[in-house]
Amino acid sequence: MTEDTDRHAMKMAKKKAARDKIMATKTDKKGLIIVHTGKGKGKSSAAFGMIFRCIAHDMKCAVVQFIKGGMSTGERDLIMSKFSDICAFHTMGEGFTWETQDKSRDIEMAQAAWAKAKELILDESNKMVLLDEINIAIRYDYVDIAEVVSFLRDHKPEMTHVVLTGRNAHEDLIEAADLVTEMELVKHPFRSGIKAQIGVEF
Repeated sequence: MTEDTDRHAMKMAKKKAARDKIMATKTDKKGLIIVHTGKGKGKSSAAFGMIFRCIAHDMKCAVVQFIKGGMSTGERDLIMSKFSDICAFHTMGEGFTWETQDKSRDIEMAQAAWAKAKELILDESNKMVLLDEINIAIRYDYVDIAEVVSFLRDHKPEMTHVVLTGRNAHEDLIEAADLVTEMELVKHPFRSGIKAQIGVEF
C-alpha cells in the first residue's frame, strides 16, 4: 500500500511540475470574446452562469437581449430585482421573428440593441457584456457581421469580456473569438411534445 501511495505521489508531483511550467507561460490579463452556439440547449443558460459569477465577484456587467421579448424570465427578474446596481439589463428584442412578422421592425430593434451593446462594451467599468441571441440577428442580416467583428477587434477594451450567444454563429465571429463552445443536441423534450417550462427554459 505504501509503495502504491509513493508511486502515486511521485506521479502527481511530476504532473504538477509539468502543469506549473505550462501555467507560467499563460496570462489572465486579456478580455475574451466568447461564443456559445450550436443546436443544443444551454447557450444562454451558460452565459448567464458567467454573468452571475461576475455579480458574485462584485464585477460590474451588462446584458443585452437581441431577440427575447417582454416575457418574464427567471434570470432577468432576479437581476433586475436584486442586482440592477451591478448588472444593467436591456431586453431590446420583441420576440422571435416568426412571432413579430415585421422585418423592418425586427431590423430596427436589432440595430438599437447593437447600438446599446457597443455603448456598454465601450464602458470599461463593465467587466463582462452578454449579447444574448445576437447570432440570430447576425444570421438574418439584421446586424452586420463585418461591423461586429471589426468593433470587437478594434474597439473592445482590452480587459472586457464579451459573450455572444445563439445558433449558427457566423464563421467570421468564430474565427475572431478566443473561446467557442458548440452545444450539441442529443435529445430534446420538445420532440416528445413537451413545451418550454419554467425553471428549465426561462
